[in-house]
Amino acid sequence: MPRITLPDGSVKEFDKPVSAREVAESIGSRLAKAAVGAKVDGQLADLSTTLDRDCALAIVTEQTREKQPDPDALFLLRHSAAHVMAEAIQRLVPGAQLVYGPPLETGFYYDIAFPEDRPLKEGDFEAIETEMEKIVKEDRPFVRYEIPIKYGMEKLKREGSKYKIDNAKRAIDGGAKSLSWYVTGFPATVHVADRFGEQLHLAPGVVVDKMEKAPDPLAPGASTLMSYPRQLVVRDEDIIKTSMPVEDRSPGNWEDLCRGPHVPSTGRIGAFKIMSLASSYWHGDETSDRLTRVYGTAFFNKKDLEDYLHRLEEAKKRDHRVLGRQLRLFHIDDTVGQGLILWTPRGSVVRKELQNFIGAELKKQGYTEVFTPHIGSLELYKTSGHFPYYKDSQFPPIIERNALEELCNEGCSCAEMIHRVAGVSARLAAGLNERTGATTITPDRVLPDDQLIEGFMLKPMNCPHHARIFASSPHSYRDMPVRLAEFGTVYRWEQSGELNGMTRVRGFTQDDAHLFCTEEQIPGEVQGCLSLVKTIFATLGMRDYRVRVGLRDPDSNKYTGSAESWDKAEAACIAAAESLGVSFTREPGEAAFYGPKIDFVVKDVIGREWQLGTVQVDYQMGNRFDLSYIGPDNKPHRPVVIHRAPFGSMERFCGVLIEHFAGAFPLWLSPEQIRVLPISEKSLDYARSVQDKLAAAGLRSSLDDSNERVQAKIKHGSEMKVPYLLVVGPRDAENNTVSVRAFGIEKDLGAMPVDEFVTAAAEEYSNRGASTVAARFQ
Repeated sequence: MPRITLPDGSVKEFDKPVSAREVAESIGSRLAKAAVGAKVDGQLADLSTTLDRDCALAIVTEQTREKQPDPDALFLLRHSAAHVMAEAIQRLVPGAQLVYGPPLETGFYYDIAFPEDRPLKEGDFEAIETEMEKIVKEDRPFVRYEIPIKYGMEKLKREGSKYKIDNAKRAIDGGAKSLSWYVTGFPATVHVADRFGEQLHLAPGVVVDKMEKAPDPLAPGASTLMSYPRQLVVRDEDIIKTSMPVEDRSPGNWEDLCRGPHVPSTGRIGAFKIMSLASSYWHGDETSDRLTRVYGTAFFNKKDLEDYLHRLEEAKKRDHRVLGRQLRLFHIDDTVGQGLILWTPRGSVVRKELQNFIGAELKKQGYTEVFTPHIGSLELYKTSGHFPYYKDSQFPPIIERNALEELCNEGCSCAEMIHRVAGVSARLAAGLNERTGATTITPDRVLPDDQLIEGFMLKPMNCPHHARIFASSPHSYRDMPVRLAEFGTVYRWEQSGELNGMTRVRGFTQDDAHLFCTEEQIPGEVQGCLSLVKTIFATLGMRDYRVRVGLRDPDSNKYTGSAESWDKAEAACIAAAESLGVSFTREPGEAAFYGPKIDFVVKDVIGREWQLGTVQVDYQMGNRFDLSYIGPDNKPHRPVVIHRAPFGSMERFCGVLIEHFAGAFPLWLSPEQIRVLPISEKSLDYARSVQDKLAAAGLRSSLDDSNERVQAKIKHGSEMKVPYLLVVGPRDAENNTVSVRAFGIEKDLGAMPVDEFVTAAAEEYSNRGASTVAARFQ
């Protein structure tokens, strides 16, 4: 008797197990027709999923109630499109071996190992899409079946794909109790051996419980079991144990090892396109098998696909990597290292203006600036908890030279060295465990002092350094809050394939700050952080954004600290988000290990979303670093720490800004604000006098004294996206004026007295675009 709770709070009761589709049908035929999937207790699932217990159910359709594309529906669609693309590719290249093919936010990809004599080329895209069209028109269902691990592994070994065997082992290591496949069509025959070896032939959709004999699929009426969509479930009591793998499938059907879920059938894939090819490596290891990553995208209708492709074309024009080279803003040099940004003189202007802007706002809020080194001791990061738990995101430790030589001479193995590097002293373990009130450091990590390996790390974050600054002097409750700010450069290890211009790098500078405060001060300090983010977004014209509050997952043990402190921190974040006046979502499982966080997701002018600013409330750092202040009761108290970074990182933020503005920065941010263009050599002296006045007013200007015609000079200035071009000739010299051209306005705005222009431009610079020179001509 499953009781199904629907999103509106209503409950439906059934006298037997039902599928999610049947629940949708019981609500209404229109909903059942529109349904593409379901969410069972918050987990995305197939419509064919059997509901045999009490649960919460939401039916997933193409659009949300707000008539926006449903991200869950697109996930299902794109996961299914990846299967369709893989089937089409294997039709064209029979020797292609599938590795894995996940959906993405904007599409999907499949990593595939192709025969050396038949690599995939962009010229194959049309043929692949033609095959995909055939599969979509066939409207074949996606049918899931599960096999016990033992028999599933036997099946994979017979098929001989080391990639799928590896995928299965990873699923088993992740806790899978069985292995699942998806057939695009129907399994024709399932062979099941009972405990006595008797063969039972089951039709798809038949549920075998406690090994009771099922109907013969060839018997009259058996075809009714083939009505789709059905989920093939073969079980012995609660765990699938004794079924043999599917051996035969209907002609033309195709299958893939997959966890799912998927849309009901291939016919639901309304529009798709193969986008590009890229090289990848098995497990991301450059020393392992080289693979081909085939990217595609899919939508429920052609209009959405066309809109997306249009946005992509617009995005290409705004690509910060292209514009960064064109405008000479930054450089990435293989000799220096991938993922490491070289800021050019022009790009440094943009970065410095942003730093000056936020620096002025920080002064208003009572921040003090600090500077910390680029490395820190391993013990510092063991204390904070970042090492070794986040070692995959960090550069390897830097071990002292003498220690390495001694270890080599001792014949120390790599495994032993790693264990000793990650080890902690009994003193540190006892202190951390006592202060945190938990087994923060497990006994297996505690080593004698003479076995510990000391070293350093390129700092992955600034907070441990700031904690030590706070601890370096005594504090009273009267001093609180203590707000420490730093433009600190940190280093994270990213796989080569994940690097992307300025937006995904290995070294970046955060506009970082840590606020050490009392519990009572948390709401006000979080509000101050959020107001700073809002000021930044408003000044930069980023008004379309949403907020997400990352909360802890109550079923996870990755979080440190007491439930009581987490409740307080989460309540503060939710209350602050509610005060913003913009939509926000609560996202369990997205908190940092030390506390909840508020992230700002900004939508740019072509509809793309970027996660930028963040604010985090941390009750754990004070315990880990034994921080304290003296309260009104003359006793020590732990401070609460608020982490905040409105820009996130200067590199990522500037990369986003380049694309947001398409390289045409507002005057205050533009590396070159004004360019003076004399129409001939006769006007050169006057042009120089104009430039001198601009420089005296603190404006960044240049003089184009080349011998080119003035139209060519205008073209060059426009290509560099200079906000204002001042054309000067003999008449301007006689009248002490300049002829003004503004970027984006393809005409001469008219003449203006030079002093008036300088005053207006200086005002536009100082008020960061609240008033503009161009507006004076309207």
